[in-house]
Amino acid sequence: MTAVIFDLDGTLADTSGDLLASANVCFRDMGLGDVLGSQDAGVALRGGRAMLRKGLERVGQLDDAVIDRYYPMLLEAYGAAICVHTTLYPGAMEAIATLKSHGHAVGICTNKPEALAEQLMTDLGVRDQFGSLVGADTLPVRKPNPEPLFEATRRLGVDPHACLLVGDSDTDRNTARAAGVPSVLVTFGPSGEDMAALDPEALLDDYAALPSVVAALLG
Repeated sequence: MTAVIFDLDGTLADTSGDLLASANVCFRDMGLGDVLGSQDAGVALRGGRAMLRKGLERVGQLDDAVIDRYYPMLLEAYGAAICVHTTLYPGAMEAIATLKSHGHAVGICTNKPEALAEQLMTDLGVRDQFGSLVGADTLPVRKPNPEPLFEATRRLGVDPHACLLVGDSDTDRNTARAAGVPSVLVTFGPSGEDMAALDPEALLDDYAALPSVVAALLG
């Protein structure tokens, strides 16, 4: 058996709207107003600390201690409104159903905290479609260390090297490279135009093409 492992943010779902809203809760608490906007979607998909850093840089108040202090508030705000604007990318679940019908196991490997990833996938109504979910804090290490990818694959009962990773970032590309497995990078996320330069084994413009891409890479 082989496995197809998915990143979450920017790969399976556009989570940027809810992530940006959670960061702006923090900036409003600082008295700065809504510092981030839709143009910062790419930053949002790099995580909470990246959003706080970008916002503080924008207003000329970058301070690592402030980032550390507000990060728990950001997580709390995000957990309280995790699925207001978030949507699955078109065709994602149809492609996953096809992959499963072809005998591939599917799982998730994300740098979102595990509890939040579980909550989001449950709220989206699709958690039961994935046989494993490994988050940023499931193990002592996170992507681009390959061990979370291996663990997501092992939990599916699949040899950890018999997988590929579908993602949307240099983190995903570097994770797959460190694991010695193929990567497929989606081009429909906020940083899509940058994916070709990362030289993945395949680029994905539309989820409808994923089953054939997987067949070519995994057989």
